[in-house]
Amino acid sequence: MIEAVPNDKSIEADLGLDEFKESETASEADTVEESQSSLFNQEANSKNLDATQLYLGEIGYSPLLSAEEEVYFARRALKGCEASRKRMIVSNLRLVVKIARRYNNRGLALLDLIEEGNLGLIRAVEKFDPERGFRFSTYATWWIRQTIERAIMNQTRTIRLPIHVVKELNVYLRTARELSQKLDHEPSAEEIAQALDKPIDDVSKMLRLNERITSVDTPIGGENDKALLDVIADEHDCGPEDNLQENDIKSNIVKWLGELNPKQREVLARRFGLMGYEPSTLEDVGAEIGLTRERVRQIQVEALRRLKDILSHQGLSIESLFDRMSV
Repeated sequence: MIEAVPNDKSIEADLGLDEFKESETASEADTVEESQSSLFNQEANSKNLDATQLYLGEIGYSPLLSAEEEVYFARRALKGCEASRKRMIVSNLRLVVKIARRYNNRGLALLDLIEEGNLGLIRAVEKFDPERGFRFSTYATWWIRQTIERAIMNQTRTIRLPIHVVKELNVYLRTARELSQKLDHEPSAEEIAQALDKPIDDVSKMLRLNERITSVDTPIGGENDKALLDVIADEHDCGPEDNLQENDIKSNIVKWLGELNPKQREVLARRFGLMGYEPSTLEDVGAEIGLTRERVRQIQVEALRRLKDILSHQGLSIESLFDRMSV
C-alpha cells in the first residue's frame, strides 16, 4: 500500500511551484478529478466505513495535476527527484481506485485490485515521457489496467494458464456473453465457433480450460468430516474381486510350482522373480545355474507349458501368475 504524502505548502515551495495556480480545465483528467472528488466526499461521510473507504481516507484527497504540472513534475522525476515522483504517484492514486472498480467481482478483492493498480501507476511514472505531448492520466491508465488484468489472470486460477492463453480464452468468453444476450440462452461451442469463424474443436478445447477446478479437500457436506478425496475411487487400485484372486494365487503358487521338476521350478523362479528371486535374463539364469542360454530357454518353454496346464484346471490363465505375482 502506498503511503500518502501531504499536499502542503512546504513541498510546493521546495519544488518551486509558487508560480502554479490551481485551475480547472476541460480535459479528461479534470473530469476524472471531479468524479473522484464526489466519490471521496460521499464515502468520507459514510458512517459504516469498509476497508476500501478506510483506504480512501488514508490516501486523502489530492487533486490531479494540470498538464503543465505533469510536465514539470515528470521532468524532475526523470532526473531523480523523489519528491516529484511521489507527487506524481499520490496525485493519481484515486485514478487507480476508479479503474480498479471496473474489475470488481473478477476473483480479486477490490483492495487487491487497487494494490496491483498502484504497481502499474508506479511503473507509469517511471516510464512516462513528458515530451511526447499526451496527458499522464491517459498513459497511466494503460499501465494500471495491464497490471490489474495480469494479476487477475495469475491469481484467480487454481491452475495457472499462460497469459496468451487467458487472453484468447477471454475473447471466447466475451463472445459467449454477447451471444447469450442475443439468443436468450447459453450459446453452444458450435455457435461461438461460428461467430468467431474458428474451428469448433479449438473453441471446445479453450472453453474446457474455463471449467471450475475443485480441490479434493473440499468437504462434501453432512455431519461427517469426509472430503471429496475420500469418495474418489483409485483407478490404479484393485477391486475386491481382484484382491481375492490375488490372495488365492499367493496361497497356491508354491503348490503349483511344486508340481514342476526342480530344474523347471528354479528356472521359472529366477526368470520371473518368483519365490524371492529377482527377475533375470536367460543369460544371467544360465550363468547362475551353470547352463547355456539356449538350454535355459528350452527348460522355460517346457515349464510354462506344464504350468499352463496346471493353472487351466484351476480356472486361471498363465498371465494371471506373472501379471499379479511377485513373491
